[in-house]
Amino acid sequence: MISPESMLLTRRKLLQFSGGMGLNLGGLWRAQAQGIAQTTSTPVKACILVFYYGGPSHIDTYDMKPDGPSEIRGEFKPIQTSVPGLHISEHLPRMARLMHKTALVRSVTHQARLHDSASIHALTGRPLEGPDRELFAPQPQTFPSYGGAISYLNRQNPAETPFATVPFVFQNVHPVPCQGGGFLGAAYDPLLIDVDIKGLKYNVEMLKLADGLEPQRSRFRQELLDQIEYSSPDNIRLKALYHRAHKLLSSQRLKQAMDISQESKATRDRYGFFPAPLPVGEGGGGGNGAEMGMAREMRGQNMLMARRLVEAGIPFVNVHDFKQQGQNWDAHYKCFNQHKSFLLPMADQGLSALIEDLDARGLLDSTLVVAMGEFGRTPKINGDGGRDHWPDCYTVMFAGGGVQGGAIYGASDRMGAYPSRDPVTPGDIAATIFWRFGFDPATEIHDQTARPHRLATGEPIKSIFGMV
Repeated sequence: MISPESMLLTRRKLLQFSGGMGLNLGGLWRAQAQGIAQTTSTPVKACILVFYYGGPSHIDTYDMKPDGPSEIRGEFKPIQTSVPGLHISEHLPRMARLMHKTALVRSVTHQARLHDSASIHALTGRPLEGPDRELFAPQPQTFPSYGGAISYLNRQNPAETPFATVPFVFQNVHPVPCQGGGFLGAAYDPLLIDVDIKGLKYNVEMLKLADGLEPQRSRFRQELLDQIEYSSPDNIRLKALYHRAHKLLSSQRLKQAMDISQESKATRDRYGFFPAPLPVGEGGGGGNGAEMGMAREMRGQNMLMARRLVEAGIPFVNVHDFKQQGQNWDAHYKCFNQHKSFLLPMADQGLSALIEDLDARGLLDSTLVVAMGEFGRTPKINGDGGRDHWPDCYTVMFAGGGVQGGAIYGASDRMGAYPSRDPVTPGDIAATIFWRFGFDPATEIHDQTARPHRLATGEPIKSIFGMV
């Protein structure tokens, strides 16, 4: 198992190395009437997974309950979308115009009620072993993240950079162990595309050679490394990491992708620049709140960077919308002001720009976009005007990658509390992602002791892609 500290390939490491049938038929018929092409079995080339750390309120976004009692439905009004009969929150006007390019899964459910447990389940498809809990000490990661597993499955024909994370590792008390290669090993951890907040850019400096190390000297070191014969498994893995580091340091394609200044001002403005974090938030009992979130200025730019990384040939990109627990989507206090003032407008702008941009560049059909949190929020509003953790039923959005636009899979009950039909587990979400890359969820993957494990425990949701 891999420790949280080794989950990502950072600048320091680089320099060291260089030294079923639940489809809503109305949505399907509407999509067909609008002439939206049905998908084929052609696998996608890339996936961008946008993780809304903290848990967005499904009831205040994509699964509203306008006919519910006041203590359930909340303050927001539904608005019509580009799919007739489909309504979403008034604070998502840009996404409302794009719902014909998305599919909603409204019946995702699991039992992890705390952030660490829920994030592990959401981003590996497997529950944390033992009781539901937050992790108050560092813990090694067990099962791989989706990007780590895809990297492993493509190891015989790897991309130059198989897996990347933008713009930081997210954490509660410690980095949550669900972001790397897990039992597959550090070779399947992502490259961290670190954000430069002051410069409103990304740290392309990480790919520069150390001072005094010329390219010719670096190549000479690589040649010497190739001549060394390693026998122990640990040294063989270390040699593979050295090769990976040298490859990254010489990658002009990645350097260009990370130089976001190459984008026009109009494009960067379309994705959005947002206000800097406030020193004190409105969250009760300690000043928590999304308005304090680290690097919130770049929430839209992270989406633009993800598009650039996909264009550079990276198959899997994780975008972590917030870094720190409490200063994120965890709106226990003043949920409605948090969502309408600090959360939804920025998310609406960035995600809609990503989908439109991928579409305009001919990349949307071959790129699967998945937008999700680790759970939803309680149907009942609490005494502080907030909503609490609710994994019993929430919504995950898919876009691109051949989705049947306007599709809705599953449903919540009239309170938004539990699935009323077609419950979906994180294992099913995992299986869907792997299946769209062309991999059978029953495929065996092996940990570093050669023990076999099923790739995903669930079954793909094929109907949202127009397939039975």
